[in-house]
Amino acid sequence: QVQLVESGGGLVQAGGSLRLSCSASGITVSVNAMGWYRQAPGKQREFVARISSGGITNYADSVKDRFTISRDNAKNTVYLQMISLKPEDTAVYYCNARNFRYVEYWGQGTQVTVSS
Repeated sequence: QVQLVESGGGLVQAGGSLRLSCSASGITVSVNAMGWYRQAPGKQREFVARISSGGITNYADSVKDRFTISRDNAKNTVYLQMISLKPEDTAVYYCNARNFRYVEYWGQGTQVTVSS
């Protein structure tokens, strides 16, 4: 059974930083595509960042140069380092895993609130 557990969210002032973690079980982060998505109130869930099994990363334009996705294979954990946070980054952040059959799994989400 695949489980993705996010942590690290919270309340931060604009310009601040947070690091989100996604601890995975039942799936190996190093051989699957892992990503982060977010959903703000009243909006659709949107893509934030992804790291492929080969280590290639890509980002939404809105977070490029501010967010960094990485993984620790030994801990089977994926991270999202966020700096220079803006109020518009406020959302619930979800961890996503996609296997080679394009089956997707989701975590329960962690709230990030950026105050102005």
